[in-house]
Amino acid sequence: MTSKVEIFDTTLRDGEQSPGINLNAKEKVEIAKALERLGVTTIEAGFPVASPGDFEGVRAVASEVGCRVAALARAVPKDIEAAARALENAKSPVIHTFIASSPIHMKHKLHLEPDAVLKKAVEAVVLAKKSGARVEFSAEDATRSDWEFLKEMAIAVIEAGADVVNIPDTVGYTMPWEYEKLIQYLIGNVPGFTREKDPVILSVHCHNDLGLAVCNSLTAVKAGARQVEVTINGIGERAGNAALEEVVMALNVRKDQYQLETDIVTTRLYQTSRLVSSLTGYPVPKNKAVIGENAFAHESGIHQDGVLKERSTYEIMTPESVGYPKSRIVLGKHSGRHAFKKRVEELGYTLDEAELERAFARFIALADRKKTVDDKDLEAMLFAEATESVATFELVNMQVLSGEDAMALVKLKRLEENGDEKLIVEAAAGEGAVDSVYKALERAVGLEVRLLEYQIGATTHGTDSFGEVMVRIQCGDQTYLGRGVHSDVVRASAEAYLQALNKVLLEQRQDRSEKGGTDFS
Repeated sequence: MTSKVEIFDTTLRDGEQSPGINLNAKEKVEIAKALERLGVTTIEAGFPVASPGDFEGVRAVASEVGCRVAALARAVPKDIEAAARALENAKSPVIHTFIASSPIHMKHKLHLEPDAVLKKAVEAVVLAKKSGARVEFSAEDATRSDWEFLKEMAIAVIEAGADVVNIPDTVGYTMPWEYEKLIQYLIGNVPGFTREKDPVILSVHCHNDLGLAVCNSLTAVKAGARQVEVTINGIGERAGNAALEEVVMALNVRKDQYQLETDIVTTRLYQTSRLVSSLTGYPVPKNKAVIGENAFAHESGIHQDGVLKERSTYEIMTPESVGYPKSRIVLGKHSGRHAFKKRVEELGYTLDEAELERAFARFIALADRKKTVDDKDLEAMLFAEATESVATFELVNMQVLSGEDAMALVKLKRLEENGDEKLIVEAAAGEGAVDSVYKALERAVGLEVRLLEYQIGATTHGTDSFGEVMVRIQCGDQTYLGRGVHSDVVRASAEAYLQALNKVLLEQRQDRSEKGGTDFS
């Protein structure tokens, strides 16, 4: 059995299914490039048949990275065909097809007998294999399935051509000792997992509903699983997925127990975590294992004394091993382009020359208003750069009258598809400055949306700190994230809201353009 564990990252698929996360194609590519630099074996880029936006996101990622790129598909021909089309430009495509195997899912969701489910699973693998892609099959809700049926399903899909068989704990139900026995049972009773030539990889995918996702993943690896499906920061459906950084560092720190390797460049963990947090709007808890702000902080006098004498007394890994920043270049208005570019790369962003020039100009303007520019200032600015392609409207100026009868006047520049620009001015009254601005912006762009979340904070400490605003809005059944940073918190609020509105408009344009094009029905 191989001594290497493959890391299958599903941040862009299962992670994006976290409530409120809605990444566009450019944001997905930015994260995918960071994941490739991190060293993940496979990037699951999305669920192509779900929407035109998801299809384009998968296609964009497949065209930009060289590692394996996976697309999710139900055991349904149209799903598999959409996945194959989205992966046409991938250097190493993977079609990940699935069907539920548990009695509760087969009865209440699929309304199918086990024989029919088995038949669909085999047909899906055969069809996916015809595309020339690597094929992974998942038995959804495997940990609540009959073991004998699960064994039969694994044998059947392997005979049909599956390269990987995934045994997911879909609802985070199993206990570590149960999972260990299940993995051992399958490895011992499914010949494909132990055959000498091209053995099929047994994969695991664990959810965190009972807080056991990482523990279960590690238990499965100990039992013989050789692929772990994870997400950055543990984001995902409901309570989330197994966190990549925790699984990888557990394997690294406890090599005495596992004696297994991954291809992950651990010194990139922190910057990748920050990038994903910035683009998804999901903050990293301060007490998050491995990459949280407090992960290497020591307050107790006893702990401080111990660390000062010998770091290993209270640190089982070093901050440097996960890329946690210690000393850094201080950026200000006199900083050069080279230092700026280096720090941008250290934060996990990849910018082409044109994007770098725009970002540097923004940085100089920012530095003119502040003595020094902190990482959080940069991240907020770079988030705007990463999402700039979605802009239909730009905020030119605004005037706000605060008080009980608040009024706002906004002046926007609309970028037409033919390259022309048009100025639009609108005014509105509201309950306070921010509310009036938001109503004026909605009127100017011609959208009515629902504000779900509004967060305001400071990028750094001190009187020269910038206000950072994050908003989440709803239009139809979709949610959209926007972020703004400015010395004026009302202006930051406006930029955040307008960014989210621009994302709505972009998706609407994509939907219109796809009509009569690719069939996603």
